[in-house]
Amino acid sequence: MSVDELKVLLDQVHDTRELVLRRARWAPVFDAWLDAREDACDAYLDWRTRRTPDAYAAYRAAQDREDAAQDALAAGR
Repeated sequence: MSVDELKVLLDQVHDTRELVLRRARWAPVFDAWLDAREDACDAYLDWRTRRTPDAYAAYRAAQDREDAAQDALAAGR
């Protein structure tokens, strides 16, 4: 599947505004941040290895998600 085909497919998925967490502990906002941080670190390493525009876009998207989760964590939501 190409990147463009994946984007078209994902655009068709309805946004339910639900969080899907890999772990479930006492603090879902912290867990969301931790998941996002791990994803951002993995995406960064992938971009550093491959150096492609798609890898960079994936890294920036993951970093944006980590930033949003960090803001929610700081706000105590």
